[in-house]
Amino acid sequence: MTELLFREDGYARRCEARVIGADARGIRLDRTVFYPTGGGQPGDTGVLLPASGEAIAIADTVKGAVPDEVIHVPAPGTNLPAPGTVLSAEIDWPRRHRLMRMHTCLHLLCNIVPGAVTGGQVGDGRGRLDFDVPGASLDKVAIAAALNALIAAGHPVEPRWISDAELAAKPELVRTMSVKPPAGSGRVRVIDIAGVDLQPCGGTHVRNTAEIGPVVVSKIENKGRQNRRIMIAFAE
Repeated sequence: MTELLFREDGYARRCEARVIGADARGIRLDRTVFYPTGGGQPGDTGVLLPASGEAIAIADTVKGAVPDEVIHVPAPGTNLPAPGTVLSAEIDWPRRHRLMRMHTCLHLLCNIVPGAVTGGQVGDGRGRLDFDVPGASLDKVAIAAALNALIAAGHPVEPRWISDAELAAKPELVRTMSVKPPAGSGRVRVIDIAGVDLQPCGGTHVRNTAEIGPVVVSKIENKGRQNRRIMIAFAE
């Protein structure tokens, strides 16, 4: 198992770690700040810095075959470190922070559009959510104005945990039809945007909506009879 430091502190940029395995899949550490691909959010990139030897560029981070197993995927041709190697694991922080901002923005979008979420993707500087709603109910200008108002209001954003029983008692907390929350371990991580949105999520987020910055609704696409894709991008 890997200690997942990003779950408690999405702002942790680096950590000291020990290699517990390295093979064709990639490198496993005893603890990490690297977020693995999941829930629509891409895996982190960055670098592993052994106390001696060459820096190891990490091109992607993915989940392993068992819970809480994180695989750090090195760039092609990289010499793998030996088990027991002590190193510093450092994420590409500017990229991660952009992903955190966009992921949080998509949670705000859930507050504005009432339909169930049928799919989504967090991207670097852009993102999208698909909703099960009639197309006539969506207006680009109105959605953008509502999003930017929530962003500018500076709502606190806090990860916390609820029990499986609490989630079962409030099924309306689960907004997405495509990704089920990881229940069954006794507790579920939720993201609480004070007074705005509360839903299960394992991703990384900013601490305050004001960090997101201005956004635009770049496009609304028809993806089915009642499936509408809303695409968001940073205005900067």
